[in-house]
Amino acid sequence: MDEDGGASPELGDRATSDVTVRLKNREGRPEWYHCHAVVLSRRSRFFAERLSVGATPRLSLSSAACVEIPSSGADYDHHVRLLKLLYRSEDPPWESWGSVATALGVLRAAVALGCDCVARSCVQYLEAMPWEEEEEEILRTVKDMGPAAAPILARIQPVDHSAAKEVLIAAIHFAAAAAPAEGTNELKISAQEQVEYMLTEDDEAPLLMADDDVKTEVRADLGRMFSALAAAMASLPAAAEEERRVLQALSDLEWLCGILPKMDLMKDFVSHWVRSSDDLLGEIQSERLCSGFWAVKAKMVELAGKALEAVGYGSVVLPAPARVRLLKGWLPFLRKTKAALDSPAVGEENSVQGLDSELCQTIEGAVVSMVLALPSNDQAEILTDWMTTGQVNFPDLSEAFEVWCYRAKAAKRRLAVGVDGAANPTVSL
Repeated sequence: MDEDGGASPELGDRATSDVTVRLKNREGRPEWYHCHAVVLSRRSRFFAERLSVGATPRLSLSSAACVEIPSSGADYDHHVRLLKLLYRSEDPPWESWGSVATALGVLRAAVALGCDCVARSCVQYLEAMPWEEEEEEILRTVKDMGPAAAPILARIQPVDHSAAKEVLIAAIHFAAAAAPAEGTNELKISAQEQVEYMLTEDDEAPLLMADDDVKTEVRADLGRMFSALAAAMASLPAAAEEERRVLQALSDLEWLCGILPKMDLMKDFVSHWVRSSDDLLGEIQSERLCSGFWAVKAKMVELAGKALEAVGYGSVVLPAPARVRLLKGWLPFLRKTKAALDSPAVGEENSVQGLDSELCQTIEGAVVSMVLALPSNDQAEILTDWMTTGQVNFPDLSEAFEVWCYRAKAAKRRLAVGVDGAANPTVSL
């Protein structure tokens, strides 16, 4: 029944229709629907404007007026459904949409035709449902709806800084955990990937910049990770499980090295590495580990490379004694491990590949840079050791040797030494 007590108009009733709605179907051909101006105008601003006195031309099909809905054939089904909904006496319940795709299609039509009640029902449904692959399409549809779209957009609103920081800290703790619970390794890998994503500047700005609170937590994790590595190393070679623990600890540190530069904390890793070097080298080169554990040794070369690269290329500044200690401690291990891993016997027996060539080049470049930045006598000592070991191919210090020879020979001239052999107190550079 309508508001006057008469029979309610029905969509498609040609006998009582006073307006024809024209739509393109899926094949692009026009179709006409016999409608009623009073129904369309009451629930659609689009139709109310088109059907105002003098606004709509007379066309064919024996109707007083014809309104064309501007749409593509792809939206045909959604517009037809919307026309049917306009003839219902009550608003459609939001549970009735059945799928996100349907609700989204009808929402597009409802927004275009100014059907607020139908649009509101679609919004309620979309707010409650998982979006899966339709998320970007939903955002394109609702971006111009203003406050009406607020319930839908709530799930993607920018997160306040404190909430984002808590999530980041929790994710870092989980990703850096020394011994995750059984079955959570994939979750840990996922957490590591998401931490990297949050801190990386790509097409989007980083989710947040690490502040002092985050850095404090990361430093604590770094200390725990080095302690866990030391404990695991001390337990070798008790069982294969212990070797896996060491490899996991080394892999976790390697992952952390990837995000530390984003927080300006690489110097903390290098400081820990320098302090731990004697203990780590003492364990890995001990008699009980000398003939195996090549996977552990290869991973340790990679981490040593991280420290050498940071210092050698100037990302981390260390005093000369610390740089000398780092080089003298790790160069013999690097040489022996590279030579062993390049040996077919070791590779076949232990299923371990040789060191990556790019890694070796990075280490070699960093070592050359570090050597050339040392005092001359320290350079001489390291170069002498390099030429007397019989393992000169890695790292190849030929460039450092050439520069040292030139510097040593030209030192007096370049430093403007006086005729009497005493150094001029004023050094001209």
